[in-house]
Amino acid sequence: MRMYFTNDPAVRLGLPFYKTVLCLVCVLILIVNGFSLAANLQSLKAANELQSQSARVSDKLQYLNVLVMDAEASLRGYFLSGADSYLGPMRTARAETATQFNDLQALLADNPAQLKNLAQLRTLVSRKLAIMDQALTVYRSGGLRDIVKIAETADDKSVLDEIRLMVVIIAREQRELLAARSAAFYQQYQNAVVLGIGINLVAILVIMLFYRLIRRSFFSRVIVQRALQNANDTLESMVVQRTEQLSVLSRHLISVSEEEKARLARELHDELGANLTAISLDIDAVAERLRCEHVDLASMLERARTTLLDTVQLKRRIIENLRPSLLDNLGLAAALHSYCDEYARLSGLDCEALIEGEVDVAGPMQSIAVFRIVQEALNNIVKYANARHVIVHLLREGDALSLEVVDDGVGIDLTAATQPTTHGLLGMRERAVLLGGTFTVQRGVNDIGTCVEAMIPLFDKCAGQAMTGDEAGPAPTPTPIPTNTQASAPHPPANGHIRSSLPCSIPPHTPRDLGGQLR
Repeated sequence: MRMYFTNDPAVRLGLPFYKTVLCLVCVLILIVNGFSLAANLQSLKAANELQSQSARVSDKLQYLNVLVMDAEASLRGYFLSGADSYLGPMRTARAETATQFNDLQALLADNPAQLKNLAQLRTLVSRKLAIMDQALTVYRSGGLRDIVKIAETADDKSVLDEIRLMVVIIAREQRELLAARSAAFYQQYQNAVVLGIGINLVAILVIMLFYRLIRRSFFSRVIVQRALQNANDTLESMVVQRTEQLSVLSRHLISVSEEEKARLARELHDELGANLTAISLDIDAVAERLRCEHVDLASMLERARTTLLDTVQLKRRIIENLRPSLLDNLGLAAALHSYCDEYARLSGLDCEALIEGEVDVAGPMQSIAVFRIVQEALNNIVKYANARHVIVHLLREGDALSLEVVDDGVGIDLTAATQPTTHGLLGMRERAVLLGGTFTVQRGVNDIGTCVEAMIPLFDKCAGQAMTGDEAGPAPTPTPIPTNTQASAPHPPANGHIRSSLPCSIPPHTPRDLGGQLR
């Protein structure tokens, strides 16, 4: 896993000012382009509507002209033949003209000049239709001769010419209006094209600026990343080197600490033990002489002897705490059994040790690591767990020792277990890790109690071979400790070791179940 370090200041959120301005310019360009497009579409729509309006006006004017001409022709046919069927176009013209004029008025409502021309055209058409109705009435009452007399004196021909002229005028003005508006639209279209080209040029310029900024930012980021990568690689190598040095130092300190404890234990056993033995012999000799003549002095010496025996027991406990002698003399299994029994006697808890497999083949470093982990775990249970039952399970699994310490107490807060102030847990973890093993702390089954697990390999990863007791060199043999009269004889040899006297000899037993927590 790579670790990255940086001393850069906190990143300020937000874009730089010039980038913000460029973004706003881009947004403004898009808005202007949108309005320009909408205006162009509106102009195009208006031009199309005007063209359609002009076409409809022209069609209706032509239709009015056709109606008047057909009415004139049909009336002449009626005069010549006298058949009423010729009057059909005249009736159609009389019925359709009003509708056509209303439609034309609606189409030309936005042009006052055209409305004025349309009013004149309406007057002329009405006048023409009235003349035709008058001629029809004269024909029916006087005949064709009266019609001829009226035609010689009437201005019927001039009215029809005026109608044609007015139609031409209205159509021409409509075409002129269409041409003017088309020219205005074309001019607006040219302006829109110029504006669009300008907008596109500005957009291209902004894109080029963005490209330069992005390119410069990319290369700057690459340079920074490379520098940061180099710094991280350097720091990582330094961290790996320092971690390895600290691991070696920690292992050395643990080894030195254990050696110093063993040395102190030997000195206490050899020097202090010999002195206490000599004092005990002298007290016994003096007490024997004074027992008959000076009973009170003999009684005082007896009390001194009792205190001396208590001091001997205290010396034994100190020696065992510094370096368990059973671990060197009888092996790991006997040391764990003895410590668990002593722990149960002093704490009042039900503590059972279950040892499976040949665990005594472990080397001195592995043995003391397992013993210290068990010692620290049991001390934590007494202080914090509020438990009633404890099981210490040590099992050999292939080339490793598997350790579990399970209790039925209140359980551990896993968040607090990872804090740097948990020195006991850190010490246990460090002992396991330094030997190439693993260490975990978790809640028990059904969230009851705590389960401490450790896996310690029997092989030294540096040497590539098992670190047994024989390969590690002979263990120091301490001078026998003076014992009281309650000490029992040693047990027969077992597994190449001589079993010690009570309390390390444990009767066969089966560990109690803690809700299935022992695996």
